[in-house]
Amino acid sequence: MISHNSNITLYPLTIRQDKKHYIVEDKTSGEFFEMPKICIDAIELINDKVPLEEIEKTLQAKYPEEEVDILEFAEQLLDFGLVKEIDGEEVKQEKSNAAAQGFSWLPANVGRFFFHRGTKIILFLVILMNIFYMIMKPDFFPNYQDIFVFDSIVLSVLFYMFISLFLILIHEFGHILAIRAHNLPTKLEVGHRLYLLVVFETDMTAGWKLKPKERNLLYLGGIYFDQWIVAIVLTLKFFLPIDGTFVDAVLSLIVLDIFIKTIYQCCFYMKTDLYYLFENITGCYNIMENSQRLFSRWLPFVKTDNKTEAYEEEKVYVRLYAVFYVLGISVTLALFAFYMVPQFFFVFSRLIPALISPSGNPYFWDAVVFLLQLLIMIGLLLYTWTKSHSNKE
Repeated sequence: MISHNSNITLYPLTIRQDKKHYIVEDKTSGEFFEMPKICIDAIELINDKVPLEEIEKTLQAKYPEEEVDILEFAEQLLDFGLVKEIDGEEVKQEKSNAAAQGFSWLPANVGRFFFHRGTKIILFLVILMNIFYMIMKPDFFPNYQDIFVFDSIVLSVLFYMFISLFLILIHEFGHILAIRAHNLPTKLEVGHRLYLLVVFETDMTAGWKLKPKERNLLYLGGIYFDQWIVAIVLTLKFFLPIDGTFVDAVLSLIVLDIFIKTIYQCCFYMKTDLYYLFENITGCYNIMENSQRLFSRWLPFVKTDNKTEAYEEEKVYVRLYAVFYVLGISVTLALFAFYMVPQFFFVFSRLIPALISPSGNPYFWDAVVFLLQLLIMIGLLLYTWTKSHSNKE
Protein backbone atom coordinates (compact mmCIF):
# COMPACT_ATOMS: atom_id res chain seq x y z
CA MET A 1 0.00 0.00 0.00
CA ILE A 2 1.45 3.36 -1.04
CA SER A 3 1.31 6.26 1.45
CA HIS A 4 2.67 9.80 1.56
CA ASN A 5 5.73 8.45 3.35
CA SER A 6 6.44 5.78 0.73
CA ASN A 7 9.61 5.88 -1.32
CA ILE A 8 8.96 4.51 -4.81
CA THR A 9 11.43 3.71 -7.58
CA LEU A 10 10.33 3.60 -11.21
CA TYR A 11 11.61 1.50 -14.08
CA PRO A 12 13.78 3.35 -16.65
CA LEU A 13 11.49 5.59 -18.71
CA THR A 14 11.95 7.62 -21.88
CA ILE A 15 9.76 10.72 -22.15
CA ARG A 16 9.04 12.40 -25.49
CA GLN A 17 6.93 15.47 -26.10
CA ASP A 18 4.00 14.84 -28.44
CA LYS A 19 1.57 17.29 -30.06
CA LYS A 20 -0.38 18.12 -26.92
CA HIS A 21 0.95 15.89 -24.18
CA TYR A 22 3.85 13.51 -23.62
CA ILE A 23 4.55 9.91 -24.61
CA VAL A 24 6.17 7.85 -21.85
CA GLU A 25 8.02 4.71 -22.92
CA ASP A 26 8.71 1.90 -20.49
CA LYS A 27 12.13 0.81 -21.75
CA THR A 28 11.83 -2.54 -19.97
CA SER A 29 8.48 -3.67 -21.39
CA GLY A 30 8.41 -1.57 -24.58
CA GLU A 31 4.97 -0.16 -23.70
CA PHE A 32 3.91 3.45 -24.29
CA PHE A 33 1.61 5.75 -22.30
CA GLU A 34 0.22 9.22 -23.00
CA MET A 35 0.42 11.64 -20.07
CA PRO A 36 -0.12 15.40 -19.54
CA LYS A 37 2.61 17.76 -18.32
CA ILE A 38 1.58 17.53 -14.67
CA CYS A 39 2.22 13.77 -14.71
CA ILE A 40 5.64 14.27 -16.30
CA ASP A 41 6.55 16.76 -13.58
CA ALA A 42 5.47 14.22 -10.96
CA ILE A 43 7.58 11.46 -12.56
CA GLU A 44 10.65 13.70 -12.69
CA LEU A 45 10.23 14.60 -9.02
CA ILE A 46 9.79 10.92 -8.11
CA ASN A 47 13.00 10.10 -9.98
CA ASP A 48 14.72 12.91 -8.02
CA LYS A 49 13.71 11.07 -4.81
CA VAL A 50 11.46 13.92 -3.63
CA PRO A 51 8.98 12.67 -0.96
CA LEU A 52 5.45 12.07 -2.28
CA GLU A 53 3.88 14.52 0.18
CA GLU A 54 6.25 17.27 -0.96
CA ILE A 55 5.56 16.40 -4.63
CA GLU A 56 1.84 16.83 -4.02
CA LYS A 57 2.33 20.27 -2.44
CA THR A 58 4.67 21.35 -5.26
CA LEU A 59 2.20 20.32 -7.95
CA GLN A 60 -0.74 21.94 -6.14
CA ALA A 61 1.17 25.23 -6.11
CA LYS A 62 2.22 24.90 -9.76
CA TYR A 63 -1.18 23.71 -11.05
CA PRO A 64 -3.80 25.40 -8.81
CA GLU A 65 -6.57 24.65 -11.33
CA GLU A 66 -5.86 20.90 -11.20
CA GLU A 67 -7.03 18.41 -8.59
CA VAL A 68 -3.77 16.84 -7.44
CA ASP A 69 -3.76 13.45 -5.71
CA ILE A 70 -0.24 12.03 -5.75
CA LEU A 71 -1.29 8.76 -4.10
CA GLU A 72 -3.85 8.07 -6.82
CA PHE A 73 -1.22 8.82 -9.49
CA ALA A 74 1.28 6.53 -7.77
CA GLU A 75 -1.33 3.75 -7.78
CA GLN A 76 -1.86 4.32 -11.50
CA LEU A 77 1.88 4.01 -12.10
CA LEU A 78 1.74 0.76 -10.16
CA ASP A 79 -1.16 -0.50 -12.28
CA PHE A 80 0.78 0.42 -15.44
CA GLY A 81 3.67 -1.71 -14.24
CA LEU A 82 6.03 1.27 -14.03
CA VAL A 83 6.88 0.94 -10.32
CA LYS A 84 9.96 -1.17 -9.67
CA GLU A 85 10.33 -0.81 -5.89
CA ILE A 86 8.27 0.45 -2.94
CA ASP A 87 10.31 1.33 0.16
CA GLY A 88 13.20 -0.77 -1.14
CA GLU A 89 11.09 -3.88 -1.76
CA GLU A 90 10.80 -5.05 -5.35
CA VAL A 91 7.27 -5.13 -6.75
CA LYS A 92 6.45 -8.66 -7.84
CA GLN A 93 5.12 -8.68 -11.39
CA GLU A 94 5.69 -10.47 -14.66
CA LYS A 95 7.48 -8.01 -16.88
CA SER A 96 8.70 -8.93 -20.34
CA ASN A 97 9.55 -6.87 -23.38
CA ALA A 98 6.46 -6.92 -25.60
CA ALA A 99 8.01 -4.72 -28.27
CA ALA A 100 8.09 -6.10 -31.82
CA GLN A 101 11.51 -7.34 -32.92
CA GLY A 102 10.75 -8.56 -36.44
CA PHE A 103 11.90 -7.52 -39.91
CA SER A 104 15.24 -6.23 -38.61
CA TRP A 105 16.82 -8.09 -41.54
CA LEU A 106 15.12 -5.65 -43.93
CA PRO A 107 17.56 -2.76 -44.61
CA ALA A 108 16.32 0.69 -43.63
CA ASN A 109 17.60 2.02 -46.98
CA VAL A 110 14.98 -0.08 -48.79
CA GLY A 111 12.26 1.60 -46.75
CA ARG A 112 13.73 5.05 -47.37
CA PHE A 113 13.66 4.42 -51.12
CA PHE A 114 9.85 4.37 -50.97
CA PHE A 115 9.17 6.59 -47.96
CA HIS A 116 10.81 9.99 -47.76
CA ARG A 117 9.90 13.69 -47.66
CA GLY A 118 8.36 13.62 -51.13
CA THR A 119 6.17 10.55 -50.56
CA LYS A 120 3.04 12.52 -49.59
CA ILE A 121 3.28 14.64 -52.75
CA ILE A 122 3.81 11.52 -54.87
CA LEU A 123 0.79 9.86 -53.24
CA PHE A 124 -1.36 12.90 -54.01
CA LEU A 125 -0.21 12.90 -57.66
CA VAL A 126 -0.79 9.16 -58.05
CA ILE A 127 -4.35 9.51 -56.72
CA LEU A 128 -4.96 12.37 -59.16
CA MET A 129 -3.62 10.21 -62.00
CA ASN A 130 -5.98 7.36 -61.07
CA ILE A 131 -8.94 9.75 -61.00
CA PHE A 132 -7.86 11.15 -64.38
CA TYR A 133 -7.80 7.65 -65.89
CA MET A 134 -11.34 6.96 -64.67
CA ILE A 135 -12.59 10.29 -66.02
CA MET A 136 -11.00 9.58 -69.40
CA LYS A 137 -12.30 5.99 -69.44
CA PRO A 138 -15.47 5.71 -67.29
CA ASP A 139 -15.58 1.95 -67.88
CA PHE A 140 -12.41 1.72 -65.74
CA PHE A 141 -14.57 2.55 -62.71
CA PRO A 142 -15.15 -0.66 -60.68
CA ASN A 143 -18.30 -2.61 -61.49
CA TYR A 144 -19.87 -5.14 -59.14
CA GLN A 145 -19.60 -7.82 -61.85
CA ASP A 146 -15.80 -7.45 -62.01
CA ILE A 147 -15.56 -10.04 -59.25
CA PHE A 148 -16.84 -12.75 -61.61
CA VAL A 149 -13.72 -13.54 -63.64
CA PHE A 150 -14.90 -17.07 -64.49
CA ASP A 151 -18.27 -18.51 -65.47
CA SER A 152 -18.07 -20.63 -62.32
CA ILE A 153 -19.18 -18.68 -59.24
CA VAL A 154 -17.10 -20.86 -56.92
CA LEU A 155 -13.93 -20.43 -58.98
CA SER A 156 -14.54 -16.69 -59.18
CA VAL A 157 -14.95 -16.40 -55.40
CA LEU A 158 -11.88 -18.52 -54.68
CA PHE A 159 -9.82 -16.55 -57.21
CA TYR A 160 -11.02 -13.29 -55.68
CA MET A 161 -10.02 -14.49 -52.20
CA PHE A 162 -6.54 -15.36 -53.49
CA ILE A 163 -6.10 -11.98 -55.22
CA SER A 164 -7.46 -10.12 -52.19
CA LEU A 165 -5.09 -11.93 -49.82
CA PHE A 166 -2.14 -11.17 -52.10
CA LEU A 167 -3.07 -7.47 -52.23
CA ILE A 168 -3.50 -7.35 -48.44
CA LEU A 169 0.05 -8.64 -48.02
CA ILE A 170 1.35 -5.95 -50.40
CA HIS A 171 -0.63 -3.34 -48.43
CA GLU A 172 0.91 -4.49 -45.15
CA PHE A 173 4.36 -4.61 -46.74
CA GLY A 174 3.89 -0.89 -47.39
CA HIS A 175 3.45 -0.34 -43.65
CA ILE A 176 6.45 -2.55 -42.91
CA LEU A 177 8.71 -0.60 -45.28
CA ALA A 178 7.41 2.70 -43.88
CA ILE A 179 8.44 1.80 -40.34
CA ARG A 180 11.69 0.17 -41.47
CA ALA A 181 12.56 3.48 -43.16
CA HIS A 182 13.15 4.73 -39.60
CA ASN A 183 15.13 1.58 -38.74
CA LEU A 184 12.44 0.48 -36.27
CA PRO A 185 11.33 -3.14 -35.77
CA THR A 186 7.82 -4.42 -36.46
CA LYS A 187 5.86 -7.63 -36.90
CA LEU A 188 2.89 -8.89 -38.91
CA GLU A 189 -0.12 -9.99 -36.87
CA VAL A 190 -3.54 -11.44 -37.63
CA GLY A 191 -6.54 -9.41 -36.46
CA HIS A 192 -10.23 -9.10 -37.25
CA ARG A 193 -12.84 -6.51 -38.20
CA LEU A 194 -16.56 -6.69 -37.39
CA TYR A 195 -16.04 -10.07 -35.63
CA LEU A 196 -15.58 -12.02 -38.89
CA LEU A 197 -13.32 -10.23 -41.35
CA VAL A 198 -9.84 -11.65 -40.82
CA VAL A 199 -7.12 -9.12 -41.59
CA PHE A 200 -3.35 -8.80 -41.37
CA GLU A 201 -2.06 -5.98 -39.20
CA THR A 202 1.42 -4.49 -38.98
CA ASP A 203 2.52 -3.73 -35.43
CA MET A 204 3.52 -0.06 -35.48
CA THR A 205 3.93 0.37 -31.73
CA ALA A 206 7.58 1.35 -32.21
CA GLY A 207 6.32 4.35 -34.19
CA TRP A 208 5.65 6.12 -30.88
CA LYS A 209 9.39 6.74 -30.75
CA LEU A 210 8.96 9.12 -33.71
CA LYS A 211 7.70 12.68 -33.92
CA PRO A 212 3.97 13.02 -34.80
CA LYS A 213 4.70 14.24 -38.35
CA GLU A 214 6.98 11.27 -38.98
CA ARG A 215 4.24 8.86 -37.87
CA ASN A 216 1.85 10.04 -40.59
CA LEU A 217 3.67 8.08 -43.30
CA LEU A 218 3.48 4.90 -41.22
CA TYR A 219 -0.32 4.99 -41.48
CA LEU A 220 -0.27 5.98 -45.17
CA GLY A 221 2.21 3.27 -46.17
CA GLY A 222 -0.41 0.68 -47.15
CA ILE A 223 -2.58 3.15 -49.06
CA TYR A 224 0.53 4.42 -50.86
CA PHE A 225 1.27 0.93 -52.21
CA ASP A 226 -2.44 0.37 -53.01
CA GLN A 227 -2.63 3.49 -55.15
CA TRP A 228 0.55 2.62 -57.00
CA ILE A 229 -0.92 -0.79 -57.86
CA VAL A 230 -4.10 0.88 -59.16
CA ALA A 231 -1.98 3.32 -61.20
CA ILE A 232 0.01 0.49 -62.80
CA VAL A 233 -3.14 -1.52 -63.54
CA LEU A 234 -5.00 1.42 -65.09
CA THR A 235 -1.94 2.35 -67.16
CA LEU A 236 -1.83 -1.19 -68.57
CA LYS A 237 -5.56 -1.13 -69.30
CA PHE A 238 -5.27 2.31 -70.93
CA PHE A 239 -2.36 1.60 -73.27
CA LEU A 240 -2.59 -2.14 -74.02
CA PRO A 241 -5.21 -3.69 -76.38
CA ILE A 242 -6.52 -6.20 -73.82
CA ASP A 243 -10.24 -5.39 -73.73
CA GLY A 244 -12.34 -8.50 -73.11
CA THR A 245 -9.36 -10.75 -72.34
CA PHE A 246 -8.66 -12.76 -69.20
CA VAL A 247 -5.84 -10.35 -68.31
CA ASP A 248 -8.27 -7.44 -68.53
CA ALA A 249 -10.69 -9.26 -66.22
CA VAL A 250 -7.96 -9.89 -63.64
CA LEU A 251 -6.84 -6.25 -63.76
CA SER A 252 -10.43 -5.08 -63.28
CA LEU A 253 -10.75 -7.40 -60.29
CA ILE A 254 -7.64 -5.85 -58.74
CA VAL A 255 -9.08 -2.35 -59.16
CA LEU A 256 -12.40 -3.46 -57.61
CA ASP A 257 -10.69 -5.05 -54.62
CA ILE A 258 -8.51 -2.02 -53.85
CA PHE A 259 -11.46 0.33 -54.44
CA ILE A 260 -13.57 -1.52 -51.85
CA LYS A 261 -10.68 -1.61 -49.36
CA THR A 262 -10.07 2.11 -49.87
CA ILE A 263 -13.75 2.78 -49.14
CA TYR A 264 -13.45 0.73 -45.96
CA GLN A 265 -10.53 2.94 -44.91
CA CYS A 266 -13.08 5.75 -44.64
CA CYS A 267 -15.21 3.74 -42.21
CA PHE A 268 -14.13 5.38 -38.97
CA TYR A 269 -16.27 3.08 -36.83
CA MET A 270 -13.40 0.64 -37.35
CA LYS A 271 -9.79 1.42 -36.46
CA THR A 272 -8.53 1.76 -40.03
CA ASP A 273 -5.34 3.39 -41.31
CA LEU A 274 -7.18 6.66 -41.88
CA TYR A 275 -8.61 6.48 -38.36
CA TYR A 276 -5.11 6.25 -36.89
CA LEU A 277 -3.98 9.05 -39.22
CA PHE A 278 -6.84 11.21 -37.89
CA GLU A 279 -5.79 10.45 -34.32
CA ASN A 280 -2.19 11.29 -35.10
CA ILE A 281 -2.96 14.58 -36.87
CA THR A 282 -5.27 15.80 -34.11
CA GLY A 283 -3.12 14.43 -31.30
CA CYS A 284 -6.24 12.89 -29.72
CA TYR A 285 -5.68 9.21 -28.99
CA ASN A 286 -8.44 6.75 -28.03
CA ILE A 287 -10.83 9.09 -29.80
CA MET A 288 -13.13 6.22 -30.81
CA GLU A 289 -13.69 5.21 -27.18
CA ASN A 290 -14.24 8.83 -26.15
CA SER A 291 -16.73 9.39 -28.98
CA GLN A 292 -18.71 6.34 -27.92
CA ARG A 293 -19.42 8.17 -24.67
CA LEU A 294 -20.99 10.94 -26.76
CA PHE A 295 -23.07 8.43 -28.77
CA SER A 296 -24.28 6.66 -25.63
CA ARG A 297 -26.23 9.78 -24.62
CA TRP A 298 -28.61 9.27 -27.55
CA LEU A 299 -28.00 5.60 -28.33
CA PRO A 300 -28.15 3.56 -25.10
CA PHE A 301 -27.07 0.35 -26.88
CA VAL A 302 -23.64 1.85 -27.70
CA LYS A 303 -21.14 0.44 -25.20
CA THR A 304 -18.59 2.79 -23.66
CA ASP A 305 -15.06 2.28 -22.36
CA ASN A 306 -14.75 3.81 -18.89
CA LYS A 307 -10.97 3.33 -18.90
CA THR A 308 -10.43 6.30 -21.21
CA GLU A 309 -11.29 9.95 -20.74
CA ALA A 310 -11.01 12.84 -23.19
CA TYR A 311 -8.95 15.86 -22.28
CA GLU A 312 -10.91 19.13 -22.29
CA GLU A 313 -9.19 20.46 -25.43
CA GLU A 314 -9.96 17.22 -27.30
CA LYS A 315 -13.75 17.49 -27.11
CA VAL A 316 -14.06 19.46 -30.36
CA TYR A 317 -12.19 16.67 -32.18
CA VAL A 318 -14.36 14.04 -30.50
CA ARG A 319 -17.43 15.74 -32.00
CA LEU A 320 -15.71 15.99 -35.40
CA TYR A 321 -14.89 12.29 -35.22
CA ALA A 322 -18.53 11.56 -34.40
CA VAL A 323 -19.44 13.17 -37.75
CA PHE A 324 -16.88 10.98 -39.55
CA TYR A 325 -18.25 7.98 -37.65
CA VAL A 326 -21.75 8.55 -39.02
CA LEU A 327 -20.40 9.26 -42.51
CA GLY A 328 -18.46 6.00 -42.36
CA ILE A 329 -21.65 4.08 -41.63
CA SER A 330 -23.33 5.85 -44.57
CA VAL A 331 -20.43 4.92 -46.86
CA THR A 332 -20.70 1.28 -45.77
CA LEU A 333 -24.43 1.22 -46.51
CA ALA A 334 -23.76 2.75 -49.95
CA LEU A 335 -21.10 0.10 -50.60
CA PHE A 336 -23.56 -2.64 -49.73
CA ALA A 337 -26.27 -1.05 -51.88
CA PHE A 338 -24.16 -0.57 -55.01
CA TYR A 339 -21.81 -3.56 -54.80
CA MET A 340 -22.65 -6.27 -52.26
CA VAL A 341 -26.40 -6.50 -52.84
CA PRO A 342 -26.14 -6.55 -56.68
CA GLN A 343 -23.46 -9.25 -56.39
CA PHE A 344 -25.74 -11.42 -54.27
CA PHE A 345 -28.64 -10.93 -56.68
CA PHE A 346 -26.40 -11.84 -59.61
CA VAL A 347 -25.11 -14.96 -57.83
CA PHE A 348 -28.54 -16.23 -56.85
CA SER A 349 -29.97 -15.46 -60.29
CA ARG A 350 -27.38 -17.94 -61.58
CA LEU A 351 -27.59 -20.52 -58.80
CA ILE A 352 -31.32 -20.87 -58.15
CA PRO A 353 -32.16 -22.05 -61.70
CA ALA A 354 -29.30 -24.56 -61.44
CA LEU A 355 -30.71 -25.95 -58.19
CA ILE A 356 -34.31 -26.04 -59.43
CA SER A 357 -33.44 -27.76 -62.71
CA PRO A 358 -30.23 -29.70 -62.02
CA SER A 359 -30.60 -32.13 -64.92
CA GLY A 360 -28.02 -31.29 -67.56
CA ASN A 361 -27.19 -27.97 -65.92
CA PRO A 362 -23.38 -27.48 -65.82
CA TYR A 363 -23.66 -25.10 -62.84
CA PHE A 364 -25.53 -27.48 -60.50
CA TRP A 365 -22.48 -28.59 -58.51
CA ASP A 366 -21.17 -25.06 -58.65
CA ALA A 367 -24.38 -23.96 -56.90
CA VAL A 368 -24.14 -26.74 -54.30
CA VAL A 369 -20.53 -25.94 -53.39
CA PHE A 370 -21.26 -22.21 -53.18
CA LEU A 371 -24.23 -22.75 -50.88
CA LEU A 372 -22.06 -24.96 -48.65
CA GLN A 373 -19.48 -22.16 -48.52
CA LEU A 374 -22.22 -19.69 -47.62
CA LEU A 375 -23.56 -21.91 -44.83
CA ILE A 376 -20.06 -22.33 -43.40
CA MET A 377 -19.55 -18.55 -43.42
CA ILE A 378 -22.89 -17.98 -41.68
CA GLY A 379 -21.99 -20.65 -39.13
CA LEU A 380 -18.63 -18.98 -38.44
CA LEU A 381 -20.37 -15.62 -38.05
CA LEU A 382 -22.86 -17.00 -35.53
CA TYR A 383 -20.08 -18.82 -33.66
CA THR A 384 -17.96 -15.64 -33.49
CA TRP A 385 -20.86 -13.51 -32.27
CA THR A 386 -21.83 -16.10 -29.65
CA LYS A 387 -18.24 -16.46 -28.42
CA SER A 388 -17.79 -12.68 -28.31
CA HIS A 389 -20.95 -12.14 -26.24
CA SER A 390 -20.15 -15.04 -23.87
CA ASN A 391 -16.66 -13.61 -23.22
CA LYS A 392 -18.13 -10.19 -22.42
CA GLU A 393 -20.56 -11.71 -19.96
